[in-house]
Amino acid sequence: MTAQTSDAILDRMMALHPKIIDLTLDRVWRLLAALDHPQLKLPPVVHIAGTNGKGSTQAMIRAGLEGAGHSAHAYTSPHLARFHERIRLAGELISESDLTAVLDECYAANKGEDITYFEITTCAALLAFARTKADYTLLEVGLGGRLDATNVIDNPVVTVITPVSIDHEQFLGNTLGKIAAEKAGIIKPGVPCIVGPQQDEALEVIEYTAARLGAPLLVHGQHWNVHEENGRLIYQDETGLRDLPLPNLLGAHQIQNAGAAVAVLRHLDMGDDAYEAAVTKAEWPARMQRLKTGPLIEQAPQAELWLDGGHNAAAGIALADVLAKLPQKPTHMICGMLNTKDVTGYLSPLAGQATSLTAVSIPGEAATLSAEETAAAATKVDLPASTANNVSEALAAITADDPQARVLICGSLYLAGNILRENG
Repeated sequence: MTAQTSDAILDRMMALHPKIIDLTLDRVWRLLAALDHPQLKLPPVVHIAGTNGKGSTQAMIRAGLEGAGHSAHAYTSPHLARFHERIRLAGELISESDLTAVLDECYAANKGEDITYFEITTCAALLAFARTKADYTLLEVGLGGRLDATNVIDNPVVTVITPVSIDHEQFLGNTLGKIAAEKAGIIKPGVPCIVGPQQDEALEVIEYTAARLGAPLLVHGQHWNVHEENGRLIYQDETGLRDLPLPNLLGAHQIQNAGAAVAVLRHLDMGDDAYEAAVTKAEWPARMQRLKTGPLIEQAPQAELWLDGGHNAAAGIALADVLAKLPQKPTHMICGMLNTKDVTGYLSPLAGQATSLTAVSIPGEAATLSAEETAAAATKVDLPASTANNVSEALAAITADDPQARVLICGSLYLAGNILRENG
């Protein structure tokens, strides 16, 4: 089979529901019933929600489980370069033949009924997981939690809520409390929930939900703590302290994510091999990823090229912190964003760390901000800005003045995916 086989089915699935995001579980339950309830046949499930850090935390948990000799399915979204990235079967990306088979089966079982792309592909992932042996299943929420297509597991072994911040207000609500209530929708009666660092308004909602459902909480700052000390990661909870290497994923926010991952692994009774693997062996593309191969590297071989897919205000703060801790050097941003994002909130913290911004439109994305709009937003936060027709053109202009420039391509996972497809 060729890669076009699954692509053709995915294209057909896009036409089954005209609205891209439509939060409800009715269609998912209907299709899962037609598939003989694969969600009931999964290895023990770790369910992960939150605004920032879900993917990185999941990657660390998986690395930890594998470091302890266990296998894990993993579901994440969106993909960057290929759809196959969303589904890992016992640690390996799903094969083209397996993906084609489960997509085709789900498409047939749906019988042309109304269903969103994310819903039907989530059902396909669950079907693939149910048919493949593994020790654990890691499910990352797509959007929100309460009505997300992944929220069909009655009794996960543990749930996780990473930091909650303002994002997707048009779907989840316009206050931190409302958004936290949607994230807390994955909490299940009696099931422990690991809670990452939260603002008070979000934590209050999470604690209320857990109390109502009788779900034990393990909360950052109350039941576990994590920090950097002398170039090491120090994790402490009620059972003791662990002195670990710093995460191989860059940024202070990754220390927090690592803490949540270690908390999960300790709850699952994993040992020191798991904790060390979680922080040293996790891989998660487009999170301050250093590009090393591809046409952009060939175009600017002396430049220092980085890629990051963060796209909201909290991500901007985290990215600014990473840049502040890199060796001192002017940083030039190449930025493309969607018109659904808080551009000012994202760019404001970065204005103090970047020397310039070259704005681009995201290729092939109808919801892209124009380069001119992104540049105007940068100018408003006192970040010198210009525009370019594409990333290659922007890179050429930057490196014409400074061949050894540090260049950060950022602003959207969709832009990051476009870069990885061409430079992976």
